[in-house]
Amino acid sequence: MEKEKMTDKSRWHRTHYCGSLRSGQAGQDVVLCGWVHRQRDMGNLVFVDLRDREGIVQIVVRSDTPALLDEAKKLKSEYVLGVEGRVQKREAKSVNPEMPTGEVEIEATALKVFSTSKVPPFLIVDPPQVSEELRFKYRYLDLRRPAMQRKIRLRHEAALRVRNFLSQNGFFEIETPFLINSTPEGARDFLVPSRIYKGKFYALPQSPQIFKQTLMISGFDRYFQIVRCFRDEDFRADRQPEFTQIDIEMSFIERADLFDVVERMMAALFELIGEKLSPPFLRLSYQEAMDKYGSDKPDLRIPLEISDLTEIAPGLGSEMIRNVLSSGGVVKAMRVPSAAALSRSQLDKLNDKARSIGAKGLIWIKKQDGFKSSLKLADGEFDLIWKSLQAGEGDLALVLADQKETALKALGEIRRDWPQDLPKDKRTLKFVWVTDFPLFEWSGEEGRLVSMHHPFTSPLDEDLALLDKDPAKVRAKAYDLVLNGVEVGGGSIRIHDMKLQQKIFDLLGLTPKETGAKFGYFLEALTYGAPPHGGIAFGFDRLVRILAGEESIREVIAFPKTTSALCLFTNSPSEVSERQLDELGLALKKPKE
Repeated sequence: MEKEKMTDKSRWHRTHYCGSLRSGQAGQDVVLCGWVHRQRDMGNLVFVDLRDREGIVQIVVRSDTPALLDEAKKLKSEYVLGVEGRVQKREAKSVNPEMPTGEVEIEATALKVFSTSKVPPFLIVDPPQVSEELRFKYRYLDLRRPAMQRKIRLRHEAALRVRNFLSQNGFFEIETPFLINSTPEGARDFLVPSRIYKGKFYALPQSPQIFKQTLMISGFDRYFQIVRCFRDEDFRADRQPEFTQIDIEMSFIERADLFDVVERMMAALFELIGEKLSPPFLRLSYQEAMDKYGSDKPDLRIPLEISDLTEIAPGLGSEMIRNVLSSGGVVKAMRVPSAAALSRSQLDKLNDKARSIGAKGLIWIKKQDGFKSSLKLADGEFDLIWKSLQAGEGDLALVLADQKETALKALGEIRRDWPQDLPKDKRTLKFVWVTDFPLFEWSGEEGRLVSMHHPFTSPLDEDLALLDKDPAKVRAKAYDLVLNGVEVGGGSIRIHDMKLQQKIFDLLGLTPKETGAKFGYFLEALTYGAPPHGGIAFGFDRLVRILAGEESIREVIAFPKTTSALCLFTNSPSEVSERQLDELGLALKKPKE
């Protein structure tokens, strides 16, 4: 009996993947294992499309094997099936050019049903013909779709490419803890109660920031990790409460050294989809990006730039513009080539968008057999604007007179979502480094300065004196890598001097007690000889999404949460028992009515 079992097991040992078979293998005997994708009963002939992770191949069962034909007629979609058979070339008229295996079929000599399947709640087809909610509830079925199999494979290949590149460039992959101390800066932590130390909590890491800097102090001068991170953020369309990042840190470097490594890594990564990058990437300061594009994440595929008309604005006969200038405002404009044909309703929608962002209103000017505008000006004044914008016949100008930050933000949003004649090519890749961010930003909610990136970011050397005089004007040695309007990575040169680090904590309003409790161990580590160092972290999910040409990171994560942070497959988050709460020393507060 044991011998029979072993013989049966070896008989059904897979020899090939379904999607790997080609015409050069004609005449070979194969054993395939997979899922029934489709069964077509032709009476004296049954065709079965068998699917595995590599693709689909056609199985044929003929009438000269009646017992086998009867078995094949009973097969249903998603049955798990083993097939013994021989690879044959299809007749020319039967070749399917849409399938990589379309030149061959397998003439079955034996079938084995490993397991049957209920009727699935939706068809396993591309593109999906079902809601995202149902896909996530039955994610194990959704993942069977060939497109999902390809995307998860691409994710694996991307991780492997990153690991190999960094290893070949002298980096060590080092794991850091998941149960850490909660920190007061940044997004909310996910807290984990301690059973042993009741009333105390671990936090899941938003980033391995302190640990990777500590590794630099430890002498591991090139570290990386493809690591899970956690942020308890408010719901956003393309964010996940748990996500994956490529974490990198290097010692004894300047910013240019890190840029070089990253650009070469990106070139290696995008080779996966046949894209050849040409480093070095464009570099813009934060202020340049805001002034030209109204965003610190500019999509450079969109050929629209913002211009400053403040200098010529006093010569315009508009009381509204004069009032804005007298209150310290500016006049910004964006020329849109060949867009004078936009309708009034389209222009009204742009005005509504600007107002929704906080602008007073959008002025439009078009030149189409003369000037037309939502603002009354003399033709000579329109000519002055047109000359300043280097605009021509058939062009459109969008003008905002407002406070600088509001005007730039509103034009930046209109530029980012420009809907008309400037389609954004998904296969065009426009990388840009955005540098020299402000070190701090003012939080009206908290009534204090907060770090624009994080409190371990080093100020620019030339701005150090401003820390005592005007800290809001201090620029940071911080940088983001932006691709097609998406921030794919961000980092900085770090503070390696303990006194400077303590000063930054003081400016952030952290008390000595808070600093000691949250970061005392790190500040002490800085006193034992810390090298100059810097690093960066990339959103791995975002990068794979772009590689796959998808709109949402949920399409490249095996088991994603919904936009409301629910796991529909496991029904989490969920309630826990009173016994578990008692063990942790916790009690639930009743919600306020």
